Amino acid sequence: MKILILGGYGTFGGRLAQLLVDEKRLTLMIAGRSAQKAQDFCADLPPGATRIALRFDRDGDVEQQIRDCRPALVVDATGPFQDYGDDPYRVVKACLATGTHYMDLADGSGFVKGIGQFDEVARARNIFILAGVSSFPVLTAAVIRHLSGGFARITKVTGGIAPSPYAGVGPNVIRAIASYAGKRVALVRNGQPAHGHALTESMRYTIAPPGRLPLGNIRFSLVDVPDLGLLPGLLPQLDAIWIGAGPAPAILHRMLNSLAWLVRLRVLPSLLPFASIFHFVTNRVRWGEHRGGMFVAIAGHDSDDKLIERSWHLLAEGADGPFIPSMAVEAIVRRCLTGLPPVPGARAAMQELELADYAALFRNKNIHTGCREPATLTSPLPLYQRLLGDAWSALPAPLQLMHDSTQALKAAGVAVVERGSSVLSRIVGWMFNFPAQGKDIPIQVLFQAKAGSECWQRNFGGKSFSSWQSEGRGRSERLLAERFGPFTFAMALVLSDNRLSLVVRHWYFLGIPLPRSWAPGGDSYETVTDGRFCFNVEISHALTGLIVRYRGWLVPVA
Repeated sequence: MKILILGGYGTFGGRLAQLLVDEKRLTLMIAGRSAQKAQDFCADLPPGATRIALRFDRDGDVEQQIRDCRPALVVDATGPFQDYGDDPYRVVKACLATGTHYMDLADGSGFVKGIGQFDEVARARNIFILAGVSSFPVLTAAVIRHLSGGFARITKVTGGIAPSPYAGVGPNVIRAIASYAGKRVALVRNGQPAHGHALTESMRYTIAPPGRLPLGNIRFSLVDVPDLGLLPGLLPQLDAIWIGAGPAPAILHRMLNSLAWLVRLRVLPSLLPFASIFHFVTNRVRWGEHRGGMFVAIAGHDSDDKLIERSWHLLAEGADGPFIPSMAVEAIVRRCLTGLPPVPGARAAMQELELADYAALFRNKNIHTGCREPATLTSPLPLYQRLLGDAWSALPAPLQLMHDSTQALKAAGVAVVERGSSVLSRIVGWMFNFPAQGKDIPIQVLFQAKAGSECWQRNFGGKSFSSWQSEGRGRSERLLAERFGPFTFAMALVLSDNRLSLVVRHWYFLGIPLPRSWAPGGDSYETVTDGRFCFNVEISHALTGLIVRYRGWLVPVA
């Protein structure tokens, strides 16, 4: 199977080639404006598929160039699709004329929505023409179908993508964003067609796959994606749809919002003239965690008209996230190789893949997903079960037993306590009434649930101290908030290898946020040894050294 990838050494086309290069049945024709860049890229690819470097001029005779290549499939990974001039579908028309299958990674809502005009011709030529074969709308539509079980109608869809600051953004992506920043974007509000203004409307959300270290509470701004125009056609009872992006660092995001407002207020006609500057800055001014994510949340009603809300969360570690937009094309190509090509016709690729198709590809990368559904007020779940979501079922039974209570539970066991030796650590230990150092210390813990929160009263051989645990709010959403006196620590519940770790993400003094770099550290976790609930709590700080470390085991008592 010969595949012509336009923009084959660019941001998305290059990653698509990397995803497909292990398939020896393929011939990948890497095409772009520079034959030398295409040759250099082909030379760097690992062994596998046959690769051919080509120069391809989009502004030339596209049909003749495709005839010369004779590919089975053309993948357009160039763009920006919002700025394709007077004849935006010239590559599509060339594929129709030559009888060549076509897919693109278009993110422009108008371009993707207009692809249906070629459906009749594509069917007659017995070829498929698929537009928008990327995360939006292919992955979002697959997620919505996955989440929709039990819904009689879906009334609201919200989604967002938060790329890693180190992901690397191509110039055409920046040009696309600059072309619509501050401009009107068609969407649905209050059940009626409406308009928003790109990158001037924002919301905050925490991407948190259950049992994984979540991203921060990220600010997302409205972007122009095909879903805004396509999903209302699939969900006729939809009252509202909103899709945003949360780029990092946050200060650059804020600057982009400010410039978008200048376009919205007609102080500037467009941000497109500044695209090259944005591209330079975005790929050089970057800091923070090398992690990215995506979420899709839906709301609606069941057959009894009861409100239902569900959300799907994706977390991509390191450099794996930027491959996701190209994975839809990869999945369809691999299905073609098994004799399951898309049916002929021209359409937006919203029905081509299911979430299971993506899951098979995610397993080869450091990408994790999970779903969340809020507990109802009539049957509240225990605190840890609410926070862990569908990861709760993977929690070892002794840990579930210790946290599976909405009233009161008493546990007893034995602990070892170590205390820091510095003067500052002793002062801090005295302030929080931490237990004295010792071995084989009898310990009792009383867990008392009240209004969705829990009070933990610990007694180490007669020395008592307590804390309150609850669900975090605002920037600490999806986190466990534990309050010791005036200090509150917001911690992620991370489940890995039968160990539940508590990782500090934020901390506060009297509700005032403090820099995370100043927060106490230490390895704190719960696990199972010899069938018993075991704990290890370590609190230390760069200024004090070790403050306290206590570890041991507990079992419930009548």
